Amino acid sequence: MSKRFKVTFRGNEIIEFDEGTTFKTIADHFKHNFNYDVLVAKVDNDLVDLSDTLKKKCSVDFFDRSSSVGNAIYNRGAIFILILAVKNVLGPLAELVTEHSIDRGIYCTIENAKVNKDIINKIYKEMRSITESDYIFTKLSVSRLDAIKYFKKMNKIDKVNVLKYISNTYINLYRISDIYDYFYSKMPYSTKQINDYKLTYIENNGFVIQLPDIVTPESTPDYIHHEKVFNKFLEYTNWGRTLGIENAADLNRVVSEAKIGELVNLAEAHYNSQLAHISDEIYNSKKDIKIVLIAGPSSSGKTTTSKKLDIYLRSKGFITHPIALDNYFIELDKRDLDKDGKPDFESVNALDIELFNKNLTDLLDGKKVNLPTYNFLLAKREYNNNFLQLGEKDIIIVEGLHALNDELTKSISKDRKYKIYISPLTQLNIDRHNHIHTSDIRKLRRICRDSKTRGHEAIDTLRMWPSVVEGERNNIYKFQDDVDTVINSSLIYEIGVLKTYVEPLLFKVNEDDKEYPEALRLINFLRNFLPIPSDDVPADSVLREFIGGSCFKY
Repeated sequence: MSKRFKVTFRGNEIIEFDEGTTFKTIADHFKHNFNYDVLVAKVDNDLVDLSDTLKKKCSVDFFDRSSSVGNAIYNRGAIFILILAVKNVLGPLAELVTEHSIDRGIYCTIENAKVNKDIINKIYKEMRSITESDYIFTKLSVSRLDAIKYFKKMNKIDKVNVLKYISNTYINLYRISDIYDYFYSKMPYSTKQINDYKLTYIENNGFVIQLPDIVTPESTPDYIHHEKVFNKFLEYTNWGRTLGIENAADLNRVVSEAKIGELVNLAEAHYNSQLAHISDEIYNSKKDIKIVLIAGPSSSGKTTTSKKLDIYLRSKGFITHPIALDNYFIELDKRDLDKDGKPDFESVNALDIELFNKNLTDLLDGKKVNLPTYNFLLAKREYNNNFLQLGEKDIIIVEGLHALNDELTKSISKDRKYKIYISPLTQLNIDRHNHIHTSDIRKLRRICRDSKTRGHEAIDTLRMWPSVVEGERNNIYKFQDDVDTVINSSLIYEIGVLKTYVEPLLFKVNEDDKEYPEALRLINFLRNFLPIPSDDVPADSVLREFIGGSCFKY
């Protein structure tokens, strides 16, 4: 007679199951608590594939695609299905390459085959067929050395190289149909669970796979092409390829060969070249540009970038004047309320738009203006004789969440404004099938900065991240196309540096905490990279905004 174990769901519902019962079966028992297919189990707060079996008394919960953990697993399952579909349509030599994130999707290319819109449609239909066939994602625990031998035999050198730098004796491979692959985290139970996605052909052998996300888990949005951001991604990708650094193993090789100092210098020079180009463009512009506006999602490096751009513009003979939007907050009792009934700090209506526009108009008319200062302790606006009057070579620099929103500068003509969208658009990936999401880089940066400057634990940052994402969706991304230029604040070496700071913070997240699975996902992600000391990171680097040691005052 088989043993039976008590399984406690979310701390209150207890049911007994036979030893050896799969967590898929247990998940099916609780599926009425979820809006979408359960993708992975949390067993005593450890992530477990649904194909794994019950071995002891335990507490369980599950994740579907509406959670950050479940959504990441959903994405990986979709990519694996896409890998198989590409080979089924174009032959065994065709190789999918996941390039980078773009508009809630992933930009992909295909090597060893030419594609067009019709081919992409065939690949999509093949994906639907694979989904409906309900293949099981079979997990195999194998020796890391045996996996290296297998991938070497299959000429998957990117897999060989990434596994070279992993210390685990055993790793997990996953299989659907006759395809084996390595993914650094868990996978869904079956292909039928991955039932919502869209493919959009772009050009030059490229296309985007769109997927549901945690903001809109109910369906996949249509792809919106952001030309300037897309081109900046391509520019950085090509630059990385010129350096021979596309994947984690390439960066690890540079570290192991003690050549990281040179790479740091190259990355910083590339970042600085963007600021030099912008200052040249403003200097040579035939327009009478008087206001530079900088905005981007959280942890993009807006503050350092605005301070460095200030220096580049002054080197051209301009006299610069930073104006902080925070000083235009309206009083708390006059502010709109958010969905929780608290004063809304994220909305553009939290700012005194009329006063800001009046001050800008007066300044551009040559008037002397007494600029406000917001006293955060008293939650009210003050005037401390902070007078400003613009001359012919004076330029205002505005950096903040709503800087690109035209409502904020509605009284100023377009030819007097220069708009900059900034984000760390990383081109680096784990390997060809494991791309790095831009938001993960920003999340690591934010965890580091929150710990150093705000006394927050990693769990605090992880807990508030969904609201950060929602705020960015409402206030940032919809303005990214109406800009003069895009700055990529990603540094090709930064993940290795961030690892040395963030990894210990992530390990502090308690196994009993709700955010532990996400912390564990990030830990597993960072294991693909060798640590990089911060010694060679210059004091004016945008990375110093997050790790400390900056020469700028914040």
